[in-house]
Amino acid sequence: MLRSFILRGYIISYMECMAQVYFFCFFVVSECYVLTLMAYDRYVAICNPLLYNVVMSPKLCLKLMLGSYFIAFSDALAHTICMLRLVFCDYNIINHYFCDLPPLLQLSCTSTYVNEVVIYVVVTINIIVPTLTISISYGFILYNIFRISSSEGRSKAFSTCSSHTFAVSLFFSS
Repeated sequence: MLRSFILRGYIISYMECMAQVYFFCFFVVSECYVLTLMAYDRYVAICNPLLYNVVMSPKLCLKLMLGSYFIAFSDALAHTICMLRLVFCDYNIINHYFCDLPPLLQLSCTSTYVNEVVIYVVVTINIIVPTLTISISYGFILYNIFRISSSEGRSKAFSTCSSHTFAVSLFFSS
């Protein structure tokens, strides 16, 4: 994509487009789950501070991160394989700056039903699971913050969560 912008040749090959679809899906899904893991980390840090080092061991952190990347890999692979099975018509120009799934589906000459079902299922799962987990984590966090008696303690707890809350709201709202 950067090469196309620099050379002002806004054409990429089919395989470059499929690579772009894969990596876009991979990074979006992995970011959803990394933000979810960070919410869980904040939950443990604020709600169980004395057990933090035991609960959030390096081994568990590694397993959680590998799990999020495995989910992202699987989802991106599913989307890419579904896109590779489609046949595209002669008119194959997308008026977007990158290869996204819906514009590619519009160019297909074959049935896109399977692709649409995969998109619906994967996107629904990848929105509902992280959103619920983050919401529940922050519900417990807020409950525990309001139980803190000192204003300095509440301030520290809020400052611990503020940057993550901003990142989550920015990511999910866009």
